[in-house]
Amino acid sequence: MHRGSELGHVRRDFGGDLVAEIALRRLRERLLPAASTLALLLWLALPLVSAPVHAQDAQTVAEQAGDAEEDEDSAEEPATAANDPANTPAMIFGTAPVDTAGFRQAVNRAYEDPLQRPTRQVTRWKPIEQATMAYGYGLFTGGLGAHYGAERLGCRVIPMSGGQTEKQVQLITDFKPDIIMVTPSYMQVIVEEFVRQGLDPVQSSLKVGIFGAEPWTEAMRREIEGKAGIDAVDIYGLSEVMGPGVASECIESKDGPVIWEDHFYPEIIDPETGEVLPDGSEGELVFTTLTKEALPVIRYRTRDLTRLLPPTSRSFRRIGKIVGRSDDMLIIRGVNVFPTQIEEIVLAHPQLSGQYQIQVSREGPLDKVGVRCELQPGVVLSQTEHQAVADWVSHRIKTLVGISTRVEVLPTDSIERTLVGKARRVFDLRKR
Repeated sequence: MHRGSELGHVRRDFGGDLVAEIALRRLRERLLPAASTLALLLWLALPLVSAPVHAQDAQTVAEQAGDAEEDEDSAEEPATAANDPANTPAMIFGTAPVDTAGFRQAVNRAYEDPLQRPTRQVTRWKPIEQATMAYGYGLFTGGLGAHYGAERLGCRVIPMSGGQTEKQVQLITDFKPDIIMVTPSYMQVIVEEFVRQGLDPVQSSLKVGIFGAEPWTEAMRREIEGKAGIDAVDIYGLSEVMGPGVASECIESKDGPVIWEDHFYPEIIDPETGEVLPDGSEGELVFTTLTKEALPVIRYRTRDLTRLLPPTSRSFRRIGKIVGRSDDMLIIRGVNVFPTQIEEIVLAHPQLSGQYQIQVSREGPLDKVGVRCELQPGVVLSQTEHQAVADWVSHRIKTLVGISTRVEVLPTDSIERTLVGKARRVFDLRKR
């Protein structure tokens, strides 16, 4: 069956039997080739081997070139864009470009082409253009996913990752990238650092910012665009479905991320009943992957509350701004935080009881998290000992969860108990 007609049938008759049949067929056909995952592991494990390998390749090419010159009957290979080294994108580590095309080609199979669409649709990239990645790298899908999507377009990538704000400004000033991919709240911090250093962010080389990993408002978009002099567009993704690039906004309209429906089938459901809602209704976003090879998902509940909107700048549907979540998960500077994670850490300390509260507030452009916990009955500590316990909890949260917190250790019975119904653990004090 032709892919377009198959997708058309899915859209018209999205029933359990048809979805299962399509998913199982794709699973049988595509699950076994796992070379992309293996290539990623090799790329992570062998970064130091790349230089000798490439040097050996260069020597082999040189020897072959010498043999070709000695052989008068040999014909010269015509130059093409594919074998022209000038057209090979490079990653920037310090100042030395490193060619990783061998590993990169295999790894890209895992992400397919949705990763390059967010950058392709905001500007017509050329191989000489550059992007700086200020998303986190490591096992987080944001940095590596955006990195490979930009590279696939032929863009040179500056893998800065997050943090080190002074260095962020330095690399933007030195390498002059055209595009930055980062969380919107951290972009505000980068803009403040420009000003602190006496630099005008509007005069920087940046033209476009692709912002995601956390909810942000139209007011924040206007502020960033005004202070940085760039076009700010939204990108949506989640690790379970693919990572960054599930949906991305068009620079022409900036009216909501476009879902790539040739790869992902979206639905909006009632979070309480599971009933599928018509387009335009607010509910929970659900995805079924149509082309994913390694880990296909069927009707995966994202817990994100939004709406499906009709197409505008592209032919696929859009999603509105994420207005909240149907569960208790918090998103703090792009990190998914569950209250149960905090609870486990608090309960791991022998002097603390199971009573705790999480307070989320916003100081300037960044979210702040405070944790209030209390001592076990009968435990009395000095002020120094109180601080030692608080430091232990804060350090464990930073290590295991990945966020910075301000921890307050209180005497017994300081936290209000819930006598009826579920205990309220999270107090979100951020202005909506």
